[in-house]
Amino acid sequence: MTVTALVLAGVRPGGDPLAEFAGVSHKALIPIGGVAMLDRVVNALRASGRVGRIAVSIDRPELVTTPDVEVFRSKASLSESVADAFGRLGAPLFVTTADHALLEPEWVGYFLDHVPDVTVTAALARDTVVMAATPDTKRTFMKLADGGFSGCNMFFFRDMAAIKAIEMWRSVEALRKRPLKLLKKLGPRAILDYSLGRLTLARGVAAIERLSGVSAGVVEMPFGRAAVDVDKPADLILVRRLVETT
Repeated sequence: MTVTALVLAGVRPGGDPLAEFAGVSHKALIPIGGVAMLDRVVNALRASGRVGRIAVSIDRPELVTTPDVEVFRSKASLSESVADAFGRLGAPLFVTTADHALLEPEWVGYFLDHVPDVTVTAALARDTVVMAATPDTKRTFMKLADGGFSGCNMFFFRDMAAIKAIEMWRSVEALRKRPLKLLKKLGPRAILDYSLGRLTLARGVAAIERLSGVSAGVVEMPFGRAAVDVDKPADLILVRRLVETT
């Protein structure tokens, strides 16, 4: 399967403290191993052999000098930027972020090879796998009955019905680091299951399907570093060290 890919590289409203820390205008332009994070991601997508068309969504398109990519002006939020790009690019669409600086071609191939036959798929990794690969990282894990999970910044939209899931994303976007408030969006059954320690990943996905109105699934990634992105100075220091020692 060869797909179109979208890389999200815009700055959230209010600016980006990490970009300021690194002395650049945009986090996507922070160099790691001598290469800007955005270019590292694009290079990994190309090297996977699974991606044809590549688009970048950023609030200042003139800053993108990466060759052979399309550039869209981003919107006010990630979900709005995805909705806009989805309308331009269509489906199927693979989405990732410019701060996924450790992205490997193998991860892209594994994810696409294992996407279930559903409208929307997200990549996740278990806490045990993440911490075994990167014991120094500090991730936010969703604690479920069958384990703790972290997102891996990889999504797949199989068909145009995925716009419903993108609209749902917009309604919960601000809650991504607040699991309990996110659960309230999923309904009272999810809250009860979570409070009793019996909410499983499968039940969580089913709740998302009910809320969005489309079929959904996950790919559990065996690569712990796939859950490591660059959100804060400690992440940047860690990722730079990992790149320099591999």
